[in-house]
Amino acid sequence: MNRLTALLCGALLLPAAPRAQVPAPSVPVGLRPKVRPVAAAPARREQLRVYLLLGQSNMAGRGVVEAADTTAPARVWRLNPAGQWEQAKDPLHFDKPVAGVGPGLSFGRAMAAAEPEAVIGLVPCAVGGTAISTWQPGALDAATNTHPYDDALRRARVALQSGTLAGILWNQGEADSSPEKSQAYAQHLAALIGRLRQDLGAPAVPFVAAQLPAFQYERPDSLGPRRASAGAVQLNATVAGLAQTVPHYAYITTEGTRHRGDQLHYDAASARLLGRRYAAAMLRLQAEATSPPAPKPKSRAPAKPTKSRT
Repeated sequence: MNRLTALLCGALLLPAAPRAQVPAPSVPVGLRPKVRPVAAAPARREQLRVYLLLGQSNMAGRGVVEAADTTAPARVWRLNPAGQWEQAKDPLHFDKPVAGVGPGLSFGRAMAAAEPEAVIGLVPCAVGGTAISTWQPGALDAATNTHPYDDALRRARVALQSGTLAGILWNQGEADSSPEKSQAYAQHLAALIGRLRQDLGAPAVPFVAAQLPAFQYERPDSLGPRRASAGAVQLNATVAGLAQTVPHYAYITTEGTRHRGDQLHYDAASARLLGRRYAAAMLRLQAEATSPPAPKPKSRAPAKPTKSRT
């Protein structure tokens, strides 16, 4: 074996150099409003309709903020981190620096359009990355060093000093979509709804949840066909099924939504679409609560026996 042959053989036997890790492309957060004017509370407390926005990152919003998102709609406010009412502009949330467009602002626009005499007060409380286990009293989210349930309750009580609780929106489940965690999701979500209603003194407040989008749990396998995560399918079935057992509850679907490029978060257009779906479901629940119950059919008295002639 000559020297050149030996060198070539040695090169073939050497381990391949590790490939450089290519970072995932970053997604821009978009614009930020320069001014958020503080709003004065309405003269009548009943005029301010308060809605809590709860869940994880897809409620907080990760869509790219555009110019229209930084224009405050009429009669839509948000409770800022300091506990003050101000004109609502995206991003509504402040859980992480990447907060962007979520469903909250388009929900507020739709509710304001449906209630011309009302002011819509949005209370952003979602925290990205949180499992439903952190949405209980005293639970800590270590990643953000916050207590999601306790903080939401505190902010809700501040908001209710000047308004009335009209509804709760929930968008969460990514962190609980494993086969093991999804089995207990019905129990956990029903308990959360009951606890919120009890702690806020609102036993019949409407609650609307969203299912997980298909782009999160459908992935192509090694052979090409798309496969669905059994845990996510179970979680979506749970979110739908609670409508049969939990009063004043509704859910929305996520058909037709798209991700922002990460197969995890909604793009801005899809987040706005979800906001409008939340509003439609909320309005249905509110209409059902105010409509009189259907009258029960009157029972007929048994017919008297006729006397036969002889």
